[in-house]
Amino acid sequence: MDLVVNAVSHEVDSAPLTSLLEVLREELDITGPKAGCETGGCGACTVLIDGEPRRSCLTALCMAEGREVTTVEGLGTPEALSAVQQAFIHHYAAQCGFCTSGMIVASSAYVDRGGSPDTGAIQEALGGHYCRCTGYVKILDAVAAVARGDDADTMSTAASPTSSYVSIGGTGNGGGGAA
Repeated sequence: MDLVVNAVSHEVDSAPLTSLLEVLREELDITGPKAGCETGGCGACTVLIDGEPRRSCLTALCMAEGREVTTVEGLGTPEALSAVQQAFIHHYAAQCGFCTSGMIVASSAYVDRGGSPDTGAIQEALGGHYCRCTGYVKILDAVAAVARGDDADTMSTAASPTSSYVSIGGTGNGGGGAA
């Protein structure tokens, strides 16, 4: 089966119903998408399929055939980071990094669709993406900055304009913070 990932065509040997996540990580050695809950609930495995965020753990390989798959690795390079990647660095929107690739991919889709810097709209767009470390404030700050068109200096860290704890998880249980 042919699979195009990050603009590179690959011939894959996995069965058609193998999860896209497994093919990306195990067959193609693309490790940005993470195997978190593997039930579609955490967002760590999020990739773009034809520009739309999808949970790769729930997507069968055959559903990606003939479509463009983009992982966090395809959004930018170390030498030329995407605007969202730059903003995540500048706003220190990552701590352990486990959720970061899924958050960046989903945030990129939001911004690419003309997303606004409105916190509520960003929370809705990232709903179902869970982070156990940041409490989401800096993630929201980073996405809002990109939506506003702010430049990000990756050599410095921005001060957060807000210090309140927020949730974007959508479950009402805090969605982030200490477990």
